[in-house]
Amino acid sequence: MERLILFGAGGHAKVVLDALLRSGRDVVGLIDDDPAATGRLVLGLPVLGTRAVLTEEWAGAAIVPALGVNAARTALLDWLRDAPHPLASAIHPHAVIGAGAELGGGSFLAAGAVVNPDTQLGEGAIVNTGASVDHDCRIGRAVHIAPGARLCGGVTVGDETLVGTGAVIIPGIRVGARATIGAGSVVIRDVPDGARIAGNPAAALRIRN
Repeated sequence: MERLILFGAGGHAKVVLDALLRSGRDVVGLIDDDPAATGRLVLGLPVLGTRAVLTEEWAGAAIVPALGVNAARTALLDWLRDAPHPLASAIHPHAVIGAGAELGGGSFLAAGAVVNPDTQLGEGAIVNTGASVDHDCRIGRAVHIAPGARLCGGVTVGDETLVGTGAVIIPGIRVGARATIGAGSVVIRDVPDGARIAGNPAAALRIRN
C-alpha cells in the first residue's frame, strides 16, 4: 500500500486526514513548515517535522497537500515538482465522482462533494464539504470550492480562485484566476482575474484604502 504523508497540520489537514483514514489509506504522519508543530498529534497521528524531514527520512513517500490557502498550496505544488515524492489525492468515501471526470494530482474531495461527468479538476484543487461541480466544468490549479458551493454546468474557474461557502455560479460562467467569490454570492456574469465579488447578484467589492 502506498505510504502517504500530509503536508500541513492545521484545521484543513484534519478534514483531509479524516477522509484518508476513512478510506483505509496508509498515512504515516504529517509535516508542517512551522517547527512548533513538530511532535503534535492530529487525529492521533504525529507531526513528523518540517519539509526537511522528507528528504532525510521519507524519500519516496507520496505527499497529500493539506494546506487550505490557495497560494500556499500552489507554492507546495511547485516545490514538489523537483522533489522525490509523488503527489497523491484524497477522496472521502462519501464523495461522488461522475463518469469521465478527471482529478488532478493532489486534489481533495471532502464528504458529500460531487464532481459530475466530464468535469476536469486541476492539480491541488479542493471541492470541500457538500460542494458540487456539475458536468463539463473546468476547474484550475489550486482552486478552493468551499463548503456548500454550487457550480452549474460548463463553468470555468481559473487557478487559485476561492469560491466562497454557499456561493452559486450559473451555467457557462467564466471566473478568472486568483479571484475571490464571497460566501452566499450568486454569480450571473463572467468574473475577471483577481476580482473580489459578493452579493446577489454578485458585484465587485469596493476596496477602501
